[in-house]
Amino acid sequence: MNEAVVLTPERILEATEDVLRRFGLTKATVVDVARALDVSHGSVYRHFPSKASLRDAVAKRWLDRANEPLCKIAAGDGPAPERLEQWLRTAFTIKQKKVCDDPEMFATYLALAQDAREVVEAYKDKQVDLIAKILSDGVAQGVFEIDNVKATARAVFDATVRYHHPAHAEEWAKPECPGRIDALLALLLKGLRVCKP
Repeated sequence: MNEAVVLTPERILEATEDVLRRFGLTKATVVDVARALDVSHGSVYRHFPSKASLRDAVAKRWLDRANEPLCKIAAGDGPAPERLEQWLRTAFTIKQKKVCDDPEMFATYLALAQDAREVVEAYKDKQVDLIAKILSDGVAQGVFEIDNVKATARAVFDATVRYHHPAHAEEWAKPECPGRIDALLALLLKGLRVCKP
């Protein structure tokens, strides 16, 4: 054991992802993570007091990485309708790419996320906040007519769930999926725009 190694939460999370990839969620243990880091399992527990807290942290890290490009779009300063469409299409693409590129690891993260309910709820709330930022910008730009930005952001999130929630992953490869996305986004954007007399 190399207890002189500087052990950080980030190193532990990286090792945990590698262990999950090798052994899968049901067989991976904290001892496996410690072995991969060449430290005692007690050293891992000093940073993450339980296996559940380690799993929650891995799920949060994965979801945070998925949100990075979405945060950049929401923070942009271009026209809100274009940013909202870009944000939604990017959200759909991120999830669909993860499913297609590494289905086994996606299934592992999906199982982790199902156990990390608080982490997932915080992630969803963050996504709604990002949509609300774009909608608020659209109201300020005079292009969106919205009475309650937060409620509308939640409605946009809920209305598009079929294209970003993993429960619908098997539908994403269907040939009609892109056309359905186009139709949904056109409807949403039209509904948000200011009505001109």
